Amino acid sequence: MVVLQIIGIGLVAVLLLLVVREYRPEFASLLSIAVGVLILLLLIDKIDLLIDVMVDLGSKADINQHYITTILKILGIAYIAEFAAQISRDAKEGAIAQKIEMAGKIIILILAVPLIEALVDLILRMLP
Repeated sequence: MVVLQIIGIGLVAVLLLLVVREYRPEFASLLSIAVGVLILLLLIDKIDLLIDVMVDLGSKADINQHYITTILKILGIAYIAEFAAQISRDAKEGAIAQKIEMAGKIIILILAVPLIEALVDLILRMLP
């Protein structure tokens, strides 16, 4: 199971990071980033499966493909921004982490505007 691999890699990485931070702190951030990327690579197949399921559900529900694509972009931005913010926090750069999170939220809001417009249009059409 992938989750056991991820947990194992994470625990080994934590132990290595404890040792590396003590003797070579400059390498600790690089090791943390490498482990994060490795974990993401392990999840690529699962993410691809999730995207396929969402697109299939959207087709079955007769939802415009543009909306499904936008939702997937929003989810991707949220996860990538969180990942980058956590890496920044690991490197003791909390201010940069906050800026990354803020930028992610603004981009998500910009992408969500067409969805909000479509929802308001739908509600207005339903009202007498």
